[in-house]
Amino acid sequence: MPNKTTLSVIKADIGGYVGHSAMHPDIIENAKESLAGSKLLIDFYVTSCGDDLELIMTHNLGVDNEKVHKLAWETFEKGTEVAKKLKLYGAGQDLLADAFSGNVKGMGPGVAEMEIIERTSEPILIFMADKTSPGAWNLPLYRIFADPFNTAGLIIDPKLHDGFKFEVLNVYENKSITLSCPEEMYDLLVFLGASNYYMINRIFRKTDNEIAAAASTQKLALIAGEYVGKDDPVLIVRSQSGFPAVGEVLEAFAFPHIVAGWMRGSHQGPLMPTSIKQATPTRFDGPPRVICAGFQLCDGKLVGPRDMFDDVSFDETRRQANQIGDFLRRHGPFEPHRLPLSEMEYTTLPKVMEKLKGRFVEGKKG
Repeated sequence: MPNKTTLSVIKADIGGYVGHSAMHPDIIENAKESLAGSKLLIDFYVTSCGDDLELIMTHNLGVDNEKVHKLAWETFEKGTEVAKKLKLYGAGQDLLADAFSGNVKGMGPGVAEMEIIERTSEPILIFMADKTSPGAWNLPLYRIFADPFNTAGLIIDPKLHDGFKFEVLNVYENKSITLSCPEEMYDLLVFLGASNYYMINRIFRKTDNEIAAAASTQKLALIAGEYVGKDDPVLIVRSQSGFPAVGEVLEAFAFPHIVAGWMRGSHQGPLMPTSIKQATPTRFDGPPRVICAGFQLCDGKLVGPRDMFDDVSFDETRRQANQIGDFLRRHGPFEPHRLPLSEMEYTTLPKVMEKLKGRFVEGKKG
């Protein structure tokens, strides 16, 4: 039986340069040195999206492997020391535990992993976002794997025609449900539309239960109990030969849909697809950004990356995102730019409201 390859994408915000806008080159170099010194990995690639350090790693140890997760954690710790020496902003802010305890899930970093048997050709797309939450993946993933208006292969490709299964997680109750498309499409949309509560965790091809996509679902506020930073999720998508084509996957991001996050994780904004170089949000710490690194996986080796959004065909999307951003910003502290009050519970707003609660008096009816 062919060897299985595990792809692990683990990210953390361990210090911003300047403010929350970017990652200092010294931290990236430090991370490369850390991963290069390990014998656990087949290959790796280090990059950044905004102020998040992104570790893309391949190995043969399976998902949730303690040694690989410990390597990532130690890499983040080393990077945090660099950030502290440079007095970078929010040094180590995503490391919510004092010491590693077997798995980085629940400790702050975001994780997306999958274990696969490589096909004859294995195109992999790694999406990384900044200034938003894991719910940002719901709409594009639905369009990629369930919407024939986006993915023509669902109609004309017999390998895709039977559809896909969506594993959806309720992040507040830590419960999941798996729904099959197209026959349970309407049921699926009941949950995906509430993207702050229900998030796609994994997607499988129905014909053989082969994994097609895996996303991070970690929410920092739920782990820490208060706002400590944006969640800034990551996503792995397989493409071609039985999965949606590369162009179909990327097409789902041509619409700059509205996501939660932006400044202090407290606002709605358009998700703007940019090149890796342009993933340095500065306007009101935004708008939220998404980048895509494309690889050909070859015996565990990461051939690439190609910067998939570094393409003039996304210029109009970026223009629309700026226009939407202008429109929402003019609302100032009012909804819908500011998140609904129920979603502000884990931000810094309750600390402001606390000092005023004693001033409320009984109101008169009528």
